Amino acid sequence: MEVISDISKAINGEYDAIHCYEFLIYQTANSEMRKQIIEIRKDEIRHYQTFYNLYLTLTNTYPQVTLSKQCPPNVKSGTVAAFTDEQETVDFYHEIARKTNDPHIQEAFLQAALDEQNHAVWFLYFMKDL
Repeated sequence: MEVISDISKAINGEYDAIHCYEFLIYQTANSEMRKQIIEIRKDEIRHYQTFYNLYLTLTNTYPQVTLSKQCPPNVKSGTVAAFTDEQETVDFYHEIARKTNDPHIQEAFLQAALDEQNHAVWFLYFMKDL
């Protein structure tokens, strides 16, 4: 089932983001940026938990979770990568929501897409100072 594969991909993408944003939190000297990335990371943890539970409910198995991306080595490249990833994730989550008739899956991914778009705006905002 394609939606299961998509949910699995979303879980792993959120897992990558959680870890990379933790790295960014500790690398940035900008306190405003640090505070906002902490909030963004909390959203990513919530998305991860939501998608993880959806997967578990749909398959009755635990998803395979692996760290698949290396975090960029510094704040500037990490912020640019985060912005790009957030934008791509918005499109991916909208695609998942369109492909399913399950209202729980649609709502979870539409809400997460809204959050991801907000995150992208924040990363774009911080890019101006890097």
